[in-house]
Parts: sequence; structure tokens; C-alpha cells
Amino acid sequence: MTGRHTSAFTLLELMITLAIVATLAIFAVPSYRSHVERAHRIDAASALYRAAQFVERAASDNLTALPPGLDQAPQFGAPIYSLHVLPADDTNGGYSIEAAPAESGPMREDACGIFTLDATGQRSNRSGNSGSSGLTPSSGECWKTG
Repeated sequence: MTGRHTSAFTLLELMITLAIVATLAIFAVPSYRSHVERAHRIDAASALYRAAQFVERAASDNLTALPPGLDQAPQFGAPIYSLHVLPADDTNGGYSIEAAPAESGPMREDACGIFTLDATGQRSNRSGNSGSSGLTPSSGECWKTG
């Protein structure tokens, strides 16, 4: 009678594989999250520029709200940022638009907080969450798209 040859993984091989996968996950997950956050910020900045173009075209209509699709980022689907036209004053060139993280969205605890763009092209950020540490990165960091 001949012995049957079975091929299987040994416990040592499985433990080595598990250690490699765990090591990759330790580095990959935070990197992935930072790229997703950056993509959401870029989408919010893009939405602000689209909304600003719309407000510029409709300047004579005394616009107080943005139409559906321009009032959120991303433009379609579940909103991650909601956009609002702020009241006009003499310092902002006629209008300001802000993109605030949705309260139940993934960016609600983001350090960049609320993005603001006014008619003069001035870009800024301010912390809008009570859960954040109050330290907002520079506008250049938050608006970086490159």
C-alpha cells in the first residue's frame, strides 16, 4: 500500500503569512485613509469653484441658496460637504461660499474644518467642529491639490 501525499500549509507558514499581512496593513491603512481624506478635500475645493462660477453668472439675481447638485460635494450621491452662500458684505467682494463637512459624514472630525471662498478669490479654513483640537492646518495645506 502506498502512502498518500497531501499538501497543506504548516502552522509556521500560516503564522509568517499572517505577520506579513499585519505589517502591510499597519502601513497601508493609514496611507489609504489620508489619500481618501485628501480626495474629499479636493472635491470640496472643486465644488466651491463650481459654485463660485454659478454665483458669478447669477450675480444680479441676489442669490441666497445654491441649486441642487451645486449645494454639496460630491455633486451626486451622499453629501460629504454641504455648500452655502454666505451673506454679502463689503470685505468679501460681494459673496462668500463655504463648504462645511456633513455632520454624519466621514470628514466631520477633519482638522481643515470649513472651507471658504469669496469673490476676491480669497481661500480660507476655519475649524467648525467642537470635537477638533482647535488647531487648523494652514489654508495652503488644506487646499493643496498637487
